[in-house]
Amino acid sequence: MPVEGSRHACGAPAVAQIVRGVRERAQDAPLVQYDVAVPKANATWNVLPHDPVIELASNLRQVTGDLPNMPLRRTMIAVRMQDGRLLLHNPIALEDELMRELERWGTPAFLVVPNGWHRLDCAVFKQRYPEARVVCPSGSRKKVEEVTAVDLTYDAFPGDESVSLAHLSGLREVEGVLTVRSEDGVTLVFNDAVFNVPHLPGLQGVVMRLLGSTGGPRVTRVMRIMAVKDKGALREHLRALASTPALVRVVPGHGHVITRDAAATLGAVAGAL
Repeated sequence: MPVEGSRHACGAPAVAQIVRGVRERAQDAPLVQYDVAVPKANATWNVLPHDPVIELASNLRQVTGDLPNMPLRRTMIAVRMQDGRLLLHNPIALEDELMRELERWGTPAFLVVPNGWHRLDCAVFKQRYPEARVVCPSGSRKKVEEVTAVDLTYDAFPGDESVSLAHLSGLREVEGVLTVRSEDGVTLVFNDAVFNVPHLPGLQGVVMRLLGSTGGPRVTRVMRIMAVKDKGALREHLRALASTPALVRVVPGHGHVITRDAAATLGAVAGAL
């Protein structure tokens, strides 16, 4: 999905093609992508601009970084499981020093590719960590396997008491949610299913606003067209997740982490569907 990207402009022709693509897709279309907006998977370790690593909880870290040709940014979440192994959700290539720091924290054991569009660094991570197992939603397996072999789908992921993966209802199993339990409470990690991006400047910002992709927490119009098969099922699943006891934060695939009134905010996202 054309939702990963950098803060650099991709130009009016590419923007126009994105808009045409959205308009031409029917809501019951099969899983597709916009080739112009989705970067090809990297064949080499390519570090793009990113923010510092942030510790969200004792077992949870976040990195937000750029991608080429789109104004949006992507988020990697690293989870330290109870046995010390690491789960990396939407892996992002970092400098060697930061990767060594991550390795000192734990051994990367699971590389989660959260849908068929967020594949940029998954192959090079598998090359760097050949023993790690690649995990993706079952409905996205075909797209992910265009760039790297998949070992497990979400329904077969062997989590523990602190971490689990589940498909989101109503999305043809192309996406899911990562649940992380920490000392301070529960974190829900989404991908393209939930955005929290403010309105952006420039031509691309105007287009993203028209596409309904910016302006705060939401399921975007693009996501509804491209992936949502059963809006009611997704609404009810998000409402159920919003009622998760001790929910303290929601991490969207793009945009700011939601910590203030996380449960009420996620419930409002569900209600707006």
